Amino acid sequence: MNMHSPPPLPDQAVLHYGDGEYTIMRPGKFVLCAVSGKRVPLEALRYWNPRNQEAYAGPEEAMQRWKSLNP
Repeated sequence: MNMHSPPPLPDQAVLHYGDGEYTIMRPGKFVLCAVSGKRVPLEALRYWNPRNQEAYAGPEEAMQRWKSLNP
């Protein structure tokens, strides 16, 4: 989340994404996928980009974002 991000929704977690791990900055039940906007429950979160600080709902969304960043 940065200063241009909208405020979190109720129960939306705010995370800091690292390499292979994340830190919970604000507790919650889900994060939003940066590509699809889907709610991703924290227990199902497996894909994120630490450089862009973005979460993805699954491998398809992660690949779609990677392709858009690496034409």
